[in-house]
Amino acid sequence: MIVTIDGPAGSGKSSAARELARRLGFEFLDTGAMYRAVSFALLRDRIGEKDHDALNAWLPTLKLEAPPGVVRLDGEDIAGRIRTPDITALASRLAVVPVVRHFLVGLQRSVAVGRNLVCEGRDQGTVVFPEAERKFFLVADKHERARRRQGELASRGNEVPFSEVLRAQDERDDRDAGRDLAPMRAAADAVVLDSTHLTPEQVVEKMEAEVRRCLPSFPSASTN
Repeated sequence: MIVTIDGPAGSGKSSAARELARRLGFEFLDTGAMYRAVSFALLRDRIGEKDHDALNAWLPTLKLEAPPGVVRLDGEDIAGRIRTPDITALASRLAVVPVVRHFLVGLQRSVAVGRNLVCEGRDQGTVVFPEAERKFFLVADKHERARRRQGELASRGNEVPFSEVLRAQDERDDRDAGRDLAPMRAAADAVVLDSTHLTPEQVVEKMEAEVRRCLPSFPSASTN
């Protein structure tokens, strides 16, 4: 079974997906980390993000592994090195490059084969896994999302002014929603949840109840 969680930055997708996967006993696929890993490698190898011919030749050489919950580059887990503002911004720009999307969508689908999986991103329910059994789209007030993002950055030692976080977020929202290739939008059959005034626990509880409603064989409440 595939459960998708899409939505803009700061809506709470990643934390909700991880916890939902834990409660259900599913595996978690962090697709955003995969785009960040490609961004990390691109900067490392000094490949021009606009040189599509170079990208096309370079991507197949990447030794990128993404088993659920892990992202490895050349055998090294780089999860702790890909959450910087520069890499996040580059990942958003790369997400509109067709050759990059094709490469990573194929990898995401291959990871999902034969697994019960919760994945999060911006087009998981519309493009990557359109046949997913349960889909969610998380939203939240943009100022609340920016505050969450600022706090997340601060927890990693990156002190960024709120105005700068909000500006970067607005640019990313516009780019993700307005791109021609796989724009960010809720799937027609997605459950839309506004997390502005919900705690992370409440968000996950709502999702868990919805998934379990679709799975009569599952217990009615989490026992984990």
